Amino acid sequence: MPSITVEPCTFALFGALGDLALRKLFPALYQLDGAGLLHEDTRIIALAREPGSEQEHLAFIASELRRYVGAELDEAVAERFLARLSYLHVDFLKADDYVALAEMAGSAQRVIAYFATPAAVYGAICENLSKVGLAENTRVVLEKPIGSDLESSRKVNDAVAQFFPENRTYRIDHYLGKETVQNLIALRFANSLFETQWNQNYISHVEITVAEKVGIEGRWGYFDKAGQLRDMIQNHLLQLLCLIAMDPPADLSADSIRDEKVKVLKALAPISPEGLTTQVVRGQYIAGYSEGKPVPGYLEEPNSNTQSDTETFVALRADIRNWRWAGVPFYLRTGKRMPQKLSQIVIHFKEPSHYIFAPEQRLQISNKLIIRLQPDEGISLRVMTKEQGLDKGMQLRSGPLQLNFSDTWRSARIPDAYERLLLEVMRGNQNLFVRKDEIEAAWKWCDQLIAGWKKSGDAPKPYAAGSWGPMSSIALITRDGRSWYGDI
Repeated sequence: MPSITVEPCTFALFGALGDLALRKLFPALYQLDGAGLLHEDTRIIALAREPGSEQEHLAFIASELRRYVGAELDEAVAERFLARLSYLHVDFLKADDYVALAEMAGSAQRVIAYFATPAAVYGAICENLSKVGLAENTRVVLEKPIGSDLESSRKVNDAVAQFFPENRTYRIDHYLGKETVQNLIALRFANSLFETQWNQNYISHVEITVAEKVGIEGRWGYFDKAGQLRDMIQNHLLQLLCLIAMDPPADLSADSIRDEKVKVLKALAPISPEGLTTQVVRGQYIAGYSEGKPVPGYLEEPNSNTQSDTETFVALRADIRNWRWAGVPFYLRTGKRMPQKLSQIVIHFKEPSHYIFAPEQRLQISNKLIIRLQPDEGISLRVMTKEQGLDKGMQLRSGPLQLNFSDTWRSARIPDAYERLLLEVMRGNQNLFVRKDEIEAAWKWCDQLIAGWKKSGDAPKPYAAGSWGPMSSIALITRDGRSWYGDI
């Protein structure tokens, strides 16, 4: 039986027929049910704008659940889970439509209101929840993106804050729910081996790569207004940077952790107009090949704007102005139509100051800590050892000390990030969620890049689908005498 106790709640899922809800949220709730982590009295209300019979929509949700959970679906668990569901047709902008939700929720249970909707309607949903008496005992969960710049994000957050205080507002960044990201806290602060070396005296540089094989997958309307900087850098990659770079928190409470993350964001050095040409690369994929098959370029995607200058790739060098990281560059890279789906962090340690081995082997002398988020979550430390054999002398080799989660805990299923995040919302634990001042500090830093691009008018550099991005992204790191790990 699970050792975690979760209170009963009414889980109100706004945007329940959208892709996120069907692909991620319902399967995550199903898995929590299967693990015994949903209270027997917890109910789930699917809310959407689509009219039609409740039976019809619930049957559709059930079919999509079986599709996305796949072979591991347990029919007994599915039957129990689906019995929790109800469907309400709601116009999110009309307060009268919320009366039925209030009646179903009642006053006895905690309400979790999850907004899998555009951020533009967050304020209206919060206001209407308040009008029907569902503000006092409700936690709201906000999906990204929250705004498209600092000003718009403040408007969204301020609209929510009129009805829900910060301690009942949960801003989702699903990367923070990944098992390996959670292990960053343990890896750093539970192991003196790493924490004593986690600074500019011992670390040369840090790489953070989040690569996607796919193109825009029919999301043209959203993505062309956002671009890769807003879609990935402002949230996912900067959150990973914060967890790598932050100082030890006073404790594991939500505010202690988030206080340290905000300090990192505020310490990020602005990138000057001159730095936009040497520290930042924008790219846009053109036609190429993925898995041996031809794929169209970004401007050739269905419903595309053939004049678009939206970036699908960003690589940049970030510098943190504090004692711990002075002189240590952080190289961030993310793009669509890359050769593989990959999310990883590589910590490059400095070479030993006194070198005693053969000169031709010197380039090998660099320990690396590789933290893999996807695929195959795990942690690998590359160390130098002697080659085996009588004829090898002191010839060195680089090899891994490796922790692969799926291999190490073969009997345990690795939870999806959304499972952990939904569970923590139900428990009232905010340390995996993003605070308002974090959002604002990240937007402030990204806004200077967006403004610089707009002022310069430079178009994104083309790169072939299936490649690692524009050649200038390689130059960005090689001019510092380094290279992206694992590209070759």
